[in-house]
Amino acid sequence: MLSDKILQNLYILNLFIFVRIFMKKSLKKLVVLTGSGISAESGLRTFREMGGLWEQYDVQEVASPQGWANNMDLVCRFYNERRQQLLNASPNRGHTTLAELEQFFDVEIITQNIDNLHERSGSTKILHLHGELMKSRSTGDPSLVYDLDSWELNVGDKCELGYQLRPHVVWFGEPVPLMDIAVRITNKADIFAVIGTSLAVYPAAGLIAYVRANVPIYIIDPNDLPLPHTKNIEFIKEVASVGVPILKNKLLEKYYQNNKV
Repeated sequence: MLSDKILQNLYILNLFIFVRIFMKKSLKKLVVLTGSGISAESGLRTFREMGGLWEQYDVQEVASPQGWANNMDLVCRFYNERRQQLLNASPNRGHTTLAELEQFFDVEIITQNIDNLHERSGSTKILHLHGELMKSRSTGDPSLVYDLDSWELNVGDKCELGYQLRPHVVWFGEPVPLMDIAVRITNKADIFAVIGTSLAVYPAAGLIAYVRANVPIYIIDPNDLPLPHTKNIEFIKEVASVGVPILKNKLLEKYYQNNKV
């Protein structure tokens, strides 16, 4: 027979679990769309910063199905360099503050970035619209996706079925298979934020159209974006590492009085 002390501990544990589940269900859903601007602050070069070129090559030659068909070695070298760069990068204050917000909100991140800086900062619900740099995929069976344990993926590396592995990224000219899921997540948002993206890359840029009417939208970017100044859109003209802590304070002041960074 269980002792009174054990029964008391079990009761406290069950109560704690119940409270955690109840709080999670009652949290406001904060959906965040992130782009290359947040990762650029961690030292990851964007295609825009490259001027559309990598070495002497147009990015279309290293980030498209046609480029892969023409020169797999070149494409592998390009992404190997991207992985080496990523392994030397660290999450910045923008990433870590988004992770901290999970204490107060049901945070879901939809990212256009292929790096893993959101994961490394502690965020737990991330949808990678354009794939993941640290993964590879079978060219014969797209359902076979593998984690890479190093920065290197080369011609001759094959899946279990004998097909060449390719980077697990969405290239120019390819469909975005997770777009429908992103739309469903966006449509459930109680709060929507856009961080570090010019809203120029479609279809991801079109997600803002699926935010429900009257849901507050926060835009964090130092540049002017082509969006109307309406009452439910607030602009924070800062880089992510500065703007996301500002957003956190605004949200806590609105939904949790007397809680600040």
